Amino acid sequence: MATDSWEYGWQWRAACRGEDAGLFFAPSQFEPKDERLARERQAKVICSTCAVRIECLEYALRIREPYGVWGGLNELERRLLLKERDRPADRRLRVIGGDG
Repeated sequence: MATDSWEYGWQWRAACRGEDAGLFFAPSQFEPKDERLARERQAKVICSTCAVRIECLEYALRIREPYGVWGGLNELERRLLLKERDRPADRRLRVIGGDG
């Protein structure tokens, strides 16, 4: 069974476990922007309470997961994070209020 081979077992402790997967993944038909934003907002609320949110996000980033809300970030947010991580340190965006 595929679930027995999950890498770290963090999936078993995820707050989304047992929730409607439709909150975390877009439907197969067109989804209006306001509906997408509302769906993602609901998913992100669940993610915000999750004890394994960081593990989930790191997993999605590592495997370059192209779909859904993982670790509290949607597809575009993860792509932007990966793009930022891939930049040389001297070219990364400066954090507001940081030392730089």
